[in-house]
Amino acid sequence: MSLQSITERLHAAERRAGRTPRSVTLIAVSKVQPADRVEAVLAAGQRIFGENRVQEAQGRWPDFQARYEGISLHLIGPLQSNKARAAMGMFDAIHSVDRVKLAETLARLADEIGRCPELFLQVNTGAEPQKAGVLPAEADALVARCRALSLPVTGLMCIPPAEEDPAPHFRLLGEIAARNGLTGLSMGMSEDFETAVALGATHVRVGSAIFGTRVAPV
Repeated sequence: MSLQSITERLHAAERRAGRTPRSVTLIAVSKVQPADRVEAVLAAGQRIFGENRVQEAQGRWPDFQARYEGISLHLIGPLQSNKARAAMGMFDAIHSVDRVKLAETLARLADEIGRCPELFLQVNTGAEPQKAGVLPAEADALVARCRALSLPVTGLMCIPPAEEDPAPHFRLLGEIAARNGLTGLSMGMSEDFETAVALGATHVRVGSAIFGTRVAPV
């Protein structure tokens, strides 16, 4: 695949779903990708990227940001409270707020710093014990707590179980968002982003289909 082919597929999915053209944000997931692959995608015009780890992003992006204008970074991996300050300074959006303690830490830092990234609450729609995310039954309470803390919660994020049909999970996320008055839906990856667009995704997170298979560090 390539950035161009994925962009074309995304626009076609928008048309099929009757969505406003170019209304779905494509996040190119650059985690564990070599710098040359990332730079090639930057050179092709992509400016919105997703990273899993704060430390990896800190090592990769300052150089690119000095050479390419308009880069927007999204944290899509789990965030430890002790990395929250660094994340607040590095990222324009955090897609993995999943517990009250983290929300309280972000609120305290936002008051101190005077800004806060756009926030998505991660919902563990499959109730998988090994996966981060608030359980669906507890999502409303977390939204309410974040709002009480004056945090800028835009929407919700999910990663459906790999072996299951993602559509029911995307529908569940949409239902939780709708009843809480949230418009952002960060859902859909390389294998299922077109389904996610059909079910209301506002942000899709595509990695291997753009960059190729990830290369794990030795």
